Amino acid sequence: MAIRRVDQHPIVELSKKTKKSYEFFEQSKEVMPGGVTANIKYFAPYPIVMEKANGAYVTDLDGNVYIDYLLSYGALMLGHGDTRINEAVIEQLDKNGTNLFGTPHSLEIKMGKKIKEHYPSIELLRYTNSGTEATQLALRLAAAYTGKNKIAKFEGHYHGGYDQVLLSVNPSLKDAGDAKNPKAVMESKGMDTFHQTNTIILPFNDFKACEKILRANKDEIGALVLEPAQGGFMLAEKDFVHQLRDLTEQLGIVFIFDEVKTGYRLALGGAQQLFNVKPDLTTLGKVVGGGYPIGIVGGKKEIMMESAPTIAADVFDTSQSKNSSAKDVLFHSGTYNGHPTILAAGLRTIEILEKELDRVILLTDELKMRLEKLFKSYNIPMKAVGTGSIFSVILTEKDKILNYRDLQKTDLTTRKEIDFYLLAEGIYTKPLNRYSLSTAHTMKEVEMTIFAYEKVLKRLYGGPRYSKG
Repeated sequence: MAIRRVDQHPIVELSKKTKKSYEFFEQSKEVMPGGVTANIKYFAPYPIVMEKANGAYVTDLDGNVYIDYLLSYGALMLGHGDTRINEAVIEQLDKNGTNLFGTPHSLEIKMGKKIKEHYPSIELLRYTNSGTEATQLALRLAAAYTGKNKIAKFEGHYHGGYDQVLLSVNPSLKDAGDAKNPKAVMESKGMDTFHQTNTIILPFNDFKACEKILRANKDEIGALVLEPAQGGFMLAEKDFVHQLRDLTEQLGIVFIFDEVKTGYRLALGGAQQLFNVKPDLTTLGKVVGGGYPIGIVGGKKEIMMESAPTIAADVFDTSQSKNSSAKDVLFHSGTYNGHPTILAAGLRTIEILEKELDRVILLTDELKMRLEKLFKSYNIPMKAVGTGSIFSVILTEKDKILNYRDLQKTDLTTRKEIDFYLLAEGIYTKPLNRYSLSTAHTMKEVEMTIFAYEKVLKRLYGGPRYSKG
């Protein structure tokens, strides 16, 4: 293990380069609570404020240029300002004469067929306006289909900011309870404690423990939702996924893959293509919007048909059929669902990825390999954990990182410090976040990233100390 040098805290150095971001942040607190309009955009002591972007790069208010590995949390699979996306949007506006119909339109079918082509588990689908809305609809569909309202989710997995799933996303190990039977820990003020008993928490990548919990609650759990790769990078074990698929079928539980992060990033068909498994329902988002807000829910016909308005009287049916009422149909609506401009951008994105995704994955593998080699030269235990076009830098001596608790036991303090130094060197991701690559990234950006890492590690550790062998 390399010996750390004592150095100036990286935030001090970064603050000198981002004075305008600090000034902006102080002003923003007069407009927005805490200075941000989404908590995820904040990091201490203040977030860096961007002014413009192009391709694989973002530029802040002070004119500092960064290679962008955050990519709006993975949504920008083609990078910033891709002209092909812009052209698709302009074509749609010119052809249709509007950016919003509020009625059915042809792109709903065209986009849907393309999604079904890559996700054979999706027989029918519906559009939403975010990944959060998609998971919310998926859980409602599962409850309607099974008649069971409790859900099961995994410790460390995120499915949106609403009460039903905002539990045990990032709990302290002190509060989390037994690793084999985790507690449901609320992650926000203002939540109803009802959800602590109606959302069952499972240990990721531990089938025996999951089976015990699921069998004990099989008459109440209607849905099991998971990120097939926790945080987008910590992949489930293949046997674990197939065992869950078999068990949920036995117990009458709807099996939901939340592929908002992994869809069109691990493979064209997402994690389910890698696992060769068909979940009952799938949620998509991020990449499929081409940089615009979108969500998709799709899956088995008999489950999706629960939302069909032709079955009974909808809440907006003022005539209210004599034979049925709103409570007899699953409600799902939204003014912007299937937004034509967004579908045009998303469809063009997918068409491009059909040709270019393999190259992005190969480039990601190259960056991961180079980073691991560099850290090894300093005798710093590190693994670039991830699949496809996503990974995270994990400082650990363990061979495998299987779940949230494994991740919490890694050297997060040093990883965060390195991230702040990298920001000062022009490598952007929110500290402790995963890395996402895009079609705009090339070997040039990989070389620049390795060079920046070399500078940071040399500064912290004083030069390579090559390990034996």
